[in-house]
Order: sequence, then structure tokens, then C-alpha cells
Amino acid sequence: METIFVKPKDFDRKWYLVDADGKNLGRLAAEISFILRGKNKAYFVPHQECGDYVIVVNAEKIAVTGDKMDAKRYYRHSGYPGGIKSFALKDMLVRKPVFPLETAVRGMLPKNRLGRKLFKNLKVYAGPNHPHGAQQPLTLEI
Repeated sequence: METIFVKPKDFDRKWYLVDADGKNLGRLAAEISFILRGKNKAYFVPHQECGDYVIVVNAEKIAVTGDKMDAKRYYRHSGYPGGIKSFALKDMLVRKPVFPLETAVRGMLPKNRLGRKLFKNLKVYAGPNHPHGAQQPLTLEI
């Protein structure tokens, strides 16, 4: 088998705008990671960055099912004994509204240099405004 390499000039990189208002956190993150990787294109190759840019607005208004607002926890450790801190999803949406969505998408991308590069193509904003109007993003319904 021959390894396929697509030239960067052949990529058709688009900008998409997604409104997260009322959308399920996990399902939205899965769709966004799918687009960031470029799996929606005919010339997808897993070892190249061929995905699109995604702008997410209203990240503070995401929805979750069940009692995940209280039960889902995010952990942080200071490096010292007994230095673990735990935050519920509802507390994290107040402190850092974009963190839950960014964490969910980052967890669905590859855990290597390519994944870190793909994550930079994601722009998440808590409110309805974003500074990427010059890119003329296409509205994406998820």
C-alpha cells in the first residue's frame, strides 16, 4: 500500500460557526472534533492536518443530561500531597465557561503533536460575539 500525502495547497480550509446554545456537551464535542480532524472530507488522511476551523459561540449555555451538572467533576492537582482540587460542571461553567467544551473536544483529538496543532483551530467564546467576522464563517447546524 502506498501512503497518501495531500499537498497543503490542495486543502480547502473553511471556517464554521457553531452555536452551542442548548446543545448536548458530548455530542457537540464529537461533531466538532470530527470537523477539526477533517473526517468530513473525501481526502482525509489521519497523519495530516486537513481539517477546518471551528468557532463556537454561547459555550456557557451548553446542556447535559441527567444530574451531570452536579455529578461531573473536573480535577486539578498542585503537585503537593493533599493538593487535589475538584470542581463540579456547574461551578466550572461559572468560573471558566469555555473550559468544559474545550476539555471535551481536546479529549477526542489525538494525543500527539497533530492533536495539539488541531486544537489550535478551535475558537471557543462564552457569549454570542466573536472577532472572526473577516473569515466569513459558514453557519453549521449540529
